[in-house]
Amino acid sequence: MVKDITDQTFKELSSNGKVVVDCFAEWCGPCKMLSPIIDELAEELTDVNFYKLNVDESVEVVRKYNIMSIPTILIFNDGELVNQSVGFKTKEELKDLLK
Repeated sequence: MVKDITDQTFKELSSNGKVVVDCFAEWCGPCKMLSPIIDELAEELTDVNFYKLNVDESVEVVRKYNIMSIPTILIFNDGELVNQSVGFKTKEELKDLLK
């Protein structure tokens, strides 16, 4: 299950285990295409925590990770950013990023 994450909850939630943060905006077409893929992966990969971050509402995280384009995927392992990917990705491409 994919949960929402905000500036206020980001540090705590991104520091536990393997975490994927889908940075999106409601008006973003590619973000809407990526959303069901993220949902599928969240169902399949139960050892990974999946979150969605609305970039229009979470300016601190956007600034901290220099997010200039969306969708952006941030991947953390125990709070450390291990991968950052910009643009639409297929399910297989996202799985490869998680390895």
